[in-house]
Amino acid sequence: MTSSLSRRRLLQIAGTTAAASATGPLLGAAPAHAAVVPPVRADIGALAHPFALGQVRLTASRWLDNQNRTASYLRFVDVDRLLYTFRANHRLSTAGAAATGGWEAPDFPFRSHVQGHFLTAWAQLYAVTGDTVCRDKATYMVAELAKCQANNSAAGFTGGYLSGYPEADFTALEARTLNNGNVPYYTIHKTLTGLLDVWRHLGSTQARDVLLALAGWVDTRTGRLTAAQTQAMLGTEFGGMNAVLTDLYQQTGDARWLTVARRFDHAAVFDPLAAGQDRLDGLHANTQVPKWIGAAREYKATGTTRYRDIATNAWNICVGTHTYAIGGNSQAEHFHAPNAIAAYLRQDTCESCNTVNMLTLTRELFALDPNRAALFDFYEQAWLNHMIGQQNPADPHGHVTYFTPLNPGGRRGVGPAWGGGTWSTDYTTFWCCQGTGLEIHTRLMDSIYYYAGTTLTVNLFVPSVLTWTERGITVTQTTSYPTSDTTTLRVTGSAAGTWTMRIRIPGWTTGATIAVNGVTQNVTTTPGGYAALTRAWTSGDTVTARLPMRVVMRPANDNPNVAAITYGPVVLSGNYGNTALSALPSLDTSSIRRTGTSTLAFTATAAGATVNLGPFHDAHGHNYTVYWNTSTVPHVRLVNAASGLVLGIQDMATTDGGRALQWNDSGTADHNWEMLTDGGAFRFRNAHSGKVLGVQDMSTANDATVLQWADNGTADHRWVLLDQNDGTYKIRNEHSGKLLAIAGNSTAVGAFAVQASDDGTADNRWRVVRN
Repeated sequence: MTSSLSRRRLLQIAGTTAAASATGPLLGAAPAHAAVVPPVRADIGALAHPFALGQVRLTASRWLDNQNRTASYLRFVDVDRLLYTFRANHRLSTAGAAATGGWEAPDFPFRSHVQGHFLTAWAQLYAVTGDTVCRDKATYMVAELAKCQANNSAAGFTGGYLSGYPEADFTALEARTLNNGNVPYYTIHKTLTGLLDVWRHLGSTQARDVLLALAGWVDTRTGRLTAAQTQAMLGTEFGGMNAVLTDLYQQTGDARWLTVARRFDHAAVFDPLAAGQDRLDGLHANTQVPKWIGAAREYKATGTTRYRDIATNAWNICVGTHTYAIGGNSQAEHFHAPNAIAAYLRQDTCESCNTVNMLTLTRELFALDPNRAALFDFYEQAWLNHMIGQQNPADPHGHVTYFTPLNPGGRRGVGPAWGGGTWSTDYTTFWCCQGTGLEIHTRLMDSIYYYAGTTLTVNLFVPSVLTWTERGITVTQTTSYPTSDTTTLRVTGSAAGTWTMRIRIPGWTTGATIAVNGVTQNVTTTPGGYAALTRAWTSGDTVTARLPMRVVMRPANDNPNVAAITYGPVVLSGNYGNTALSALPSLDTSSIRRTGTSTLAFTATAAGATVNLGPFHDAHGHNYTVYWNTSTVPHVRLVNAASGLVLGIQDMATTDGGRALQWNDSGTADHNWEMLTDGGAFRFRNAHSGKVLGVQDMSTANDATVLQWADNGTADHRWVLLDQNDGTYKIRNEHSGKLLAIAGNSTAVGAFAVQASDDGTADNRWRVVRN
């Protein structure tokens, strides 16, 4: 937040307290309700499209449980209480409804932000399930907001204005004298978006009219400012005003709204990103991500490549250098220096709003580049490890956390909201993350499947049913993933002739297989890509995808001795019960073992004791650790059996691409390697550089260069040790099947390491000497 008061300080002022939850009825399956009012304009550059919410239905799973808990809360909440601040501000009676607390308390600076989130969530749930209670709550709120807007003259406001605080706050904002902690356009963005969603999903013309009147007020208000005044004003958080106004342009075709949207292009943020520069350090994180979404939407509205570059560069920078293992980002709501991960394992990491918005940005970019599987590798990482566990499974109303603690001994649901992971409540919190939590848990199905013409893409592995209405096809996905590594997709209906099904092959897997009706298919299953099946489909055809999983340590960007444990896409955390931790436990990475096949239960040895490990999204009701101290990982030297020289890195380089070579054992740090367990194999991480041993360009050819590279989990980083029973090992690359060797069988100092066939020569054998 860029105003004078932080959200955490405002929460302290508000004095939030816990409130008991009331139980509402859960939702069963209901008829699908597709989008009611489609946009007038198609997105420029879109090569893949999500299905309408009503075309994809979750079936029994943890995801459906989350949706149902949120649905119970949405059905329970009192709309009149949510309307209190709007009615009070617009001089209408509040009789019969109590005020709420937290961020919606009558004296809280940016009250009236969460109502837009409720409108979106109600509209989405109706689109997904046909729930009429939620539909009626949404239309009732819109009708009451229309009354507030109609009373502007009596309240002393300009026509079209709609908010829970005086219009004078905008005057102060424009003059740069606003000092009460408010972020006025941030709340307006929420209201505009909620109204747009009610119009789109419910077909409410009243929502459209209120929306257009409020957008018109924004146009009038911002249109009289100079460019310099506007850019100065944008120093205060404004949500995704550029995104929603661009969406309004796409929805209506009226270029007026694109003009207004572009007034919210924040040059101080956009210019560095357009140049590919990371200047995020110190910025309030969730102030920025909605702007990036807006840039993606502006590209799709205009075709201006600068907007696409801004959005793409922002995603690359945030995911590459500012993201924790669970897929979240930021600490204390702020970005830090690039790669600062291990240095900021605190109680207030990973604000939920940021992750929800990064998922939205990922969807926007995937539509432009549907062959980039890395986008959905990240989506799965954040959606599974952060967002699913954000909700309290013991709460019938599915309340959520603001932050997700990553400090050693962290625990969801404890501590003050402004410093830890306490749960939201029915009426006394209403943080931003409670609002986005409502939205994400009513659209958990929106990215499982995409289509492009006659091509269907399967991005996520979740029990669900797709009704591809346009082709008369139903696809039923059945899986216990990620507990199992297999999912099945059964095609029924007309099957509509020849078409292509693409299945994401995650970057973390090796040896993936695809079968149709039990017959393994000869298709490419390269990790980090898509397997494509093109065939004349028959009703009843069943596709089985197997994506083998393994245990992999994921080091923090800034400290190779601090790492998280992953199994396939799942981050595993240690269960420490009620035991407090003052530091990261020291983990014996070679001790990690799975203890059953029906659950993701593991054990490991840490600090000399056995600890139980399980999926972080299930880490509720106990203290946990996600990151571990791995500095006790064994250090070894790799001594070539032919030359007696040790494997090191040329010129002690610390950069990607440093070549591996053999050298005299001088004791320098680049001669020491950490052996990291990776399933049934190992990764060799250089103790000096923190890089891992791999093969240039993932080559499978003889004589391919062996070098060091960032530990990004590619298959060529995995090496299997083959005991020769004479004190030596062959070290076989699991990707190529070739052996670590020295070029030309050389015994000279400085000869480069390559991969070679097993020709029985001594340079293919190594002694692994522990330091």
